Amino acid sequence: MSLNTPARPTSRRSPAVDVLVLGAGFAGLTAARELAQRGLSVRILEARDRIGGRTWYADGLGRGLELGGTWVHWTQPYVWAELARYGIGTVPSPAPTVAYWWEDGGPRSGDPEELIARLDQPNRRLTAEARHVFPEPFTPLKYAARVASVDHDTIAARIAALDLPPADRALLETFWTLNVNGSIDQAAHSQALRWVALTNGDWAINFEACASYKVDGGTARLAQAIADDMDADLRLCAVIGSIEHDDDSVRVTTADGQVHSARYAIATLPLAAWPRVEVSPALPAAMRDAALEGQAGLGTKVWFRLEGVTEPFVAFGEKDWPLNFFQGEYPDGDGIIVIGFGPDASAIDPTDAEAIERVIGRLIPGARVTAARAHDWVADPFAGETWPMHKPGYLSQALPGFHAGTGRLRFAGADYAHGWGGFIDGAIESGLVEARRILTEHAESGVRHLAASA
Repeated sequence: MSLNTPARPTSRRSPAVDVLVLGAGFAGLTAARELAQRGLSVRILEARDRIGGRTWYADGLGRGLELGGTWVHWTQPYVWAELARYGIGTVPSPAPTVAYWWEDGGPRSGDPEELIARLDQPNRRLTAEARHVFPEPFTPLKYAARVASVDHDTIAARIAALDLPPADRALLETFWTLNVNGSIDQAAHSQALRWVALTNGDWAINFEACASYKVDGGTARLAQAIADDMDADLRLCAVIGSIEHDDDSVRVTTADGQVHSARYAIATLPLAAWPRVEVSPALPAAMRDAALEGQAGLGTKVWFRLEGVTEPFVAFGEKDWPLNFFQGEYPDGDGIIVIGFGPDASAIDPTDAEAIERVIGRLIPGARVTAARAHDWVADPFAGETWPMHKPGYLSQALPGFHAGTGRLRFAGADYAHGWGGFIDGAIESGLVEARRILTEHAESGVRHLAASA
């Protein structure tokens, strides 16, 4: 039996395609490929003028730079499988030769391994429950009572409960501010546990996964490989205005007034993008409330050229600095191209070289910044956030609804992943999961139609 067997006809006008995919990031591209390769007709509506979503490999500072999602790792099975599928390798970020940090009101420098070692016991204590709460981290809601028992806590509250010496507490707080890319007072401790569970409870391997290996040729190379492997109708600059859905079909109206209809839709909009879309009937209350509240990843990411420093380095400022983490990535003549992160996108203009210089100059006196390149994802109307680090209550209250979907409207993307939430891997995984669900349902509906006609 073909998967293209039509579903039972209804009184409505036949949908134009089998599946609408809303968004051409990694979740949308993956879902579209899987569906199209099994014979379903697929149309992708992408608001931007490019594919890739919150990944964006673009020119800057004389080279290609990842303005969005960047790093991958072999502990991330879905992205690793895609890299293998298309014969794409990885390149390592350079190992730092020196560390800089702020302690007791002044700058310090030393061995990077010794600085990371100071984080070891505090992080082990902070994440000790990771494998208990998430023993099977790719099915994070399987042990729902365990998740609910920790889902009300913030990372900040759990760090405070460790009763660490002030210097160690400050270092741990800024480390998790980096991971959150936002305020640890707003981020759920359950999300931190979930991340660490994915690397078998080892925080250090998790940190390696977050910032050590990049896609050879950039994330755009992998995104394009997936796009080239699908037979789908890709429409760029198609901004979603409204979505109507029921038990039979989904109808999407774009900002230019065009109406697109399908038997199913997979929406890959980030959590923060939902409030600007009219959905009818409205999303269930827990999902709607989560979208209105948003998530904690509201920070900034910037690339800049630092003069007079040529060796790779790692640097931690304090948690409330406009930029609290730096990593020297690309030695460049008599300088180095550095990546920096900060917790509040409104706290600094990431294209202002002098503002960046004032911050990093606290850690490296005499540092001179000559150029910068960045994209403000929080101000981006199609993102509204950086990578998703969820607020308390999201995993136990809202995520089950996003996993279930509503009617024929389904959800995929890093915000709704089963495993690596906030990562390229999670986006790919969620696209695969939702595509498989639709393929199964489509086949079953064909069987029912044939039985009814017999």
